[in-house]
Amino acid sequence: MLEEIPGNKDFIVKEKFKERYLSLLKDRYEEFIKYSKSYIRKSIRVNTLKISIKELKKRLEKNWVLKQIPWCKEGFWIDYKAEQDDKRYDIGNVLEHQLGYIYVQEAVSMIPPIVLSPRPGDKVLDVCAAPGSKASQIAALMQNKGLLVANDVQGDRLKALGINLQRMGVSNAIITQMPGQRFKKTTLLFDKVLVDAPCSGTGTIRRSLKTLRIWSPNMVRRLAAQQKQLVASGFEVLKRGGVMVYSTCTMEPEENEGVVSWLLDKYPGARVEKINLDIKRSAVIPEFEGHVYNPSIKHCLRIWPQDNNTGGFFIAKIKKLR
Repeated sequence: MLEEIPGNKDFIVKEKFKERYLSLLKDRYEEFIKYSKSYIRKSIRVNTLKISIKELKKRLEKNWVLKQIPWCKEGFWIDYKAEQDDKRYDIGNVLEHQLGYIYVQEAVSMIPPIVLSPRPGDKVLDVCAAPGSKASQIAALMQNKGLLVANDVQGDRLKALGINLQRMGVSNAIITQMPGQRFKKTTLLFDKVLVDAPCSGTGTIRRSLKTLRIWSPNMVRRLAAQQKQLVASGFEVLKRGGVMVYSTCTMEPEENEGVVSWLLDKYPGARVEKINLDIKRSAVIPEFEGHVYNPSIKHCLRIWPQDNNTGGFFIAKIKKLR
């Protein structure tokens, strides 16, 4: 059941935003707005570096209801058992969080590391790693074996990244600070690369109404140019046969299908792979504002908030053939 966020006087949709999303969604637009005005379900990921799923459930299920997230075996939607007046929403204050047994993470945010599928012993690059939700998930999938380079460009975000990786017991990571675009100028090569790019965030409106206020077509175009540089750099430091995952939490075609299509046209050795997950998905956007995208984008994963009652997300799995 959807619970609407109070204070919807702050929910102001710009005319250009409405025009754009009506053209993208057509008769699904009102549903998108309805979900964007509603609270998002709280979710956690069990940190298997420190505790088993069985033991964590045993600790929490005295006071909390855990419901399995279909696409992530370590992921659970979580709600407090008490009556509504006594409900707790501060899962981040429980002891299990402080001990690093869980990470409070949005359900669709767990998808990119799952699609990347890093293995123990891999050399992995997380280009935009802060604050560390996906980096710590990658380390858990690697069982702390191999090398994880967790990078971010903003110094003030590195503090949170370092604290979170330490809290989660990550021991196979090094933290770097540099623009992600510069990795292609190094001699480093990786088995797996995650580019979870900075974006306009239109899939996260229900977590931040600020997204609606700052959105503009110019901002989208500026971000798309930056994302192309990041994804090109990530692809160039990928080993032959390696896999890169490109993801965003925006619904903008220019930042999603447009970026992946651009990469495919620029690098003949790039191939988009199918993503098989137990999740409801929507059709990709094949063309936008006169730009017809590479047909291979059909294999990308586009998730609107109303598809699974989550945030919105876009994920592409790209293999380097040569």
